[in-house]
Amino acid sequence: MESLGWYGSGFRLFGNPRGKWEIATVAGQEHQVHEVEFVILCIGRFSGVPNVPEFPPNKGPDAFPNGKVIHSMDYSAMDDSDAAKFVKGKRVVVVGLQKSALDIANECAIANGVENPCTLIYRNAHWNVPDYLPYGVHLGYLYLNRFSELLLHKPGEGLFLGLLATLLSPLRWAASKFVESYIKSKFPLKKYNMVPEHSFLQEISSCSLSTAPEKFYDRAPLETDVVILATGYKGDEKLKNIFKSPTFQNYIMGCSNSTVALYRECIHPRIPQLAVIGYSESVANLCTSEMRCRWLAHFLDDGFKLPSIKKMEKNVLEWEKFFKRYSGQYYRHSCIGVLHIWYNDQLCKDMGCNPKRKKGFYAVRALWTHGLCKSYSW
Repeated sequence: MESLGWYGSGFRLFGNPRGKWEIATVAGQEHQVHEVEFVILCIGRFSGVPNVPEFPPNKGPDAFPNGKVIHSMDYSAMDDSDAAKFVKGKRVVVVGLQKSALDIANECAIANGVENPCTLIYRNAHWNVPDYLPYGVHLGYLYLNRFSELLLHKPGEGLFLGLLATLLSPLRWAASKFVESYIKSKFPLKKYNMVPEHSFLQEISSCSLSTAPEKFYDRAPLETDVVILATGYKGDEKLKNIFKSPTFQNYIMGCSNSTVALYRECIHPRIPQLAVIGYSESVANLCTSEMRCRWLAHFLDDGFKLPSIKKMEKNVLEWEKFFKRYSGQYYRHSCIGVLHIWYNDQLCKDMGCNPKRKKGFYAVRALWTHGLCKSYSW
């Protein structure tokens, strides 16, 4: 898809539109234009527009004539055999310390062993975990259940839940310190001055959590043949560039100190007849995206009506406040991870479903196993 353009005799949100979307597509040399009444964007966030660092003159890839510098997007586009050949027998430096960076470093270690160690360069330290069982307690019991969500101030909460979250804040602090102490016992973070300044709660709240094997951290001289930039993507810019209209581009981007304004993380209150699936993050993206698809299908089938623009924008601001409070500098990730059940409850209520299908306190829980969500509460 090349671009989206909206045209019509009027501007009416979600329901019998007087205008249509114009979708321009390109396939090889063939250009086509399609007219549709509703658009669902499932373009992903971590692809398309790589976040490549800006280098001073003569300090970037051009100063590295005998080596290669690529982005992780280019590396992931290779098949397994080509990727193994690309790093085999080479000294590789990976820039970054998140999921892609650790995955690539692990693949390089498998391909080269100790003879050509892989080096990671990072800007911000992170609480990478060796496993999801700190001292034998599954992270799901600490952060991904209804009780753990009572420890957090939630968007749209009432006085009672707000007071309860304040009273339980010592438990929130203790859970974070419990996991942090486990990570420091497994990795020599203090030895190498790699102890993050932020809490583990912020790490998991921003969906920045990654795994690293034991004995992963070590120091090595910085000599390299290949540099792989695992520096992420510009997902908001990718979303913006879909639209022709500067007005819609400004709507979807918002300002630099705000999140992408999506009601229920799906619909922009001021962009008609359009939904976005899979933009905001979760600890279980497959599960969350499926719930959003069900919610959207229910809406398109006239199962419920959206609130007014004013109420939707108020809800968006409440979630933005939550993201900034618990995700810190990573609030633009729009991660619902630690409020996964609360978020799903809102979708269920919109659809007229009972979010508490199971009976009993212990039956209503959410577990996270091998990266998949098993949420038994809806």
